[in-house]
Amino acid sequence: MAANTSTSTVDWQTWQESWDRQQEWYMPDREERLRVMLDMVEAVVGTSPRVLDLACGTGTITARLLARFPDATSTGVDLDPALLTIAEGTFAGDERVSFVTADLKDPDWPAELPHDSYDAVLTATALHWLHSEPLADLYGQVARLVRPGGVFMNADHMIDETTPRINAAERARRHVRMDQAKRDGVLDWAEWWKAAAADPVLAEPTARRFEIYGEHADGDMPSAAWQARVLREKGFAEARPVWCSPSDTLLLALK
Repeated sequence: MAANTSTSTVDWQTWQESWDRQQEWYMPDREERLRVMLDMVEAVVGTSPRVLDLACGTGTITARLLARFPDATSTGVDLDPALLTIAEGTFAGDERVSFVTADLKDPDWPAELPHDSYDAVLTATALHWLHSEPLADLYGQVARLVRPGGVFMNADHMIDETTPRINAAERARRHVRMDQAKRDGVLDWAEWWKAAAADPVLAEPTARRFEIYGEHADGDMPSAAWQARVLREKGFAEARPVWCSPSDTLLLALK
């Protein structure tokens, strides 16, 4: 890992790749869902979209967006000081990208954004931190940010409680794979954050991050059907899954 005290000399790409490997431990099909997400961006709003990367973390979506669509622009919004430090370091000097520090539970967070509307609002593996009521409120705010004809996509854990035996089988198989990967040396969530806390540049923002979030906090993770219904109620004309795995769904809502 990076061990420099100057942010200008940190190897941000190494941190990005480390984050990707840690996330892929939980989601081996992570890149596939992001590819489908960008396929649908292109299909709905073209190849030079103005994008809001919602709960952007290290800027995973933004990185893949700009690699595929060089004429796109992205606004990343997040509250996590450590992940935003990595994101800002990674994209420093890229005029196509800006970042905003904001709490998505704050009803006024959209006022911090540089634009009133976006062609696409994209998020992945982030909103499961929210419980159903604040998630529904957030969807109403997102609906007001997406332009007519624009798109919102959320790739995340969406649990169908009506299929408990299928859920149990998927969970058991996933943990067998994760246990093997762990034996092969993959860092899990706790170990990755331990490494970040030991880095001279990331130590302070990592400490602030844990003051904000604690160790971890899972929200309600409602089903794709619930989320599609709420998105339509909040102002989207259409909403449905466009990709799924045994555990996760990519939900698309069209304004």
